[in-house]
Amino acid sequence: MLLALIAAHGVEAQPRAQAARTEPAEPRPIAPRGPLAPDEQQTIGVFQRASPSVVYITTVQHVRDFFSRNVMRVPQGTGSGFVWDEHGHIVTNFHVIQGAQEALVTLADQRSFPASLVGASPDHDLAVLHIDMPADGPRPLPIGTSADLQVGQNVYAIGNPFGLDHTLTTGVISALNRSIDDENGGVIENLIQTDAAINPGNSGGPLIDSSGRLIGINAMIYSPSGAYAGVGFAVPVDTVNRVVPKLIAFGDYARPTIGITATDELSRRLLSGASYNGIVVLQVVPGSPADRAGIIPVRSNGGRRITLGDVIVAIDGKPVKSFNELVSVLDKHEAGDKVTLTVRRNQETRDVTLTLATDSRADL
Repeated sequence: MLLALIAAHGVEAQPRAQAARTEPAEPRPIAPRGPLAPDEQQTIGVFQRASPSVVYITTVQHVRDFFSRNVMRVPQGTGSGFVWDEHGHIVTNFHVIQGAQEALVTLADQRSFPASLVGASPDHDLAVLHIDMPADGPRPLPIGTSADLQVGQNVYAIGNPFGLDHTLTTGVISALNRSIDDENGGVIENLIQTDAAINPGNSGGPLIDSSGRLIGINAMIYSPSGAYAGVGFAVPVDTVNRVVPKLIAFGDYARPTIGITATDELSRRLLSGASYNGIVVLQVVPGSPADRAGIIPVRSNGGRRITLGDVIVAIDGKPVKSFNELVSVLDKHEAGDKVTLTVRRNQETRDVTLTLATDSRADL
């Protein structure tokens, strides 16, 4: 067929042996590359400094065979993480280890160590593992801040997408303060949006600025197909630096609360037709900061008649219109901090100052 095509186009075919004698067989000379551009040198330097601290995480689930009743170890998934400190703490996303009974951490030099779970905060999609870090283990990543991030600045994501270890992708910060629904039905607030490629397996890996500092943890993508589509999200480092020490010390994160229960649905129903928005206080936990500050919940006058109590319309001067907005503001504080609530009561607006606490009986 090939000879027929050649003949049809008027090219005379030559025997292979004859062609081998007449054609040059030496490799072509290599052209000089020239110096790397400054931005290339910076990217290479960031990767070389940060990549040894990035780890590969594989998880295992225990499944009991229906017939034999034997327990089998079934691979569950993979993800990324990074070294937090010299004591062997590894930080990753909660969804990377969710539902797993075992986790294995592989360092950049391919040494692997079984990991134990130290603590997790599903509300922030963060988890801390622990391994017996060798003396010559990788150094922790330097910590930056997300408070001064700007849309348009360069960022670098390092992780293990699709099981391909230590992959670097680059991009810019596309937006800040994004709110995204998580896999557990909640909302994760204040996320960094980036166009640096994030794919399955990147979760838990670091998002780094041009100085090589940690500024976020790559958490999720927005994609109808499940693969990268130009929109990725990272948990900001200021959240990480606030939550992770609590996970290491206590195993969980107790969000500071004012001691009330509330729902957006009830607030919308009771404020329907009102000239303002806010959060209707449904209940006040006895002995809580809200109780001590005199916050008044809704009251029932018998039957189906309900009288509004206090409606929270702002906290520290920032308007809040939903449960998640109030949670987002409180989450930036610690128990013991003082905050000022602006509430509507009997058509009047007043400020109430209280001290935050932690109470599992409260919604917020």
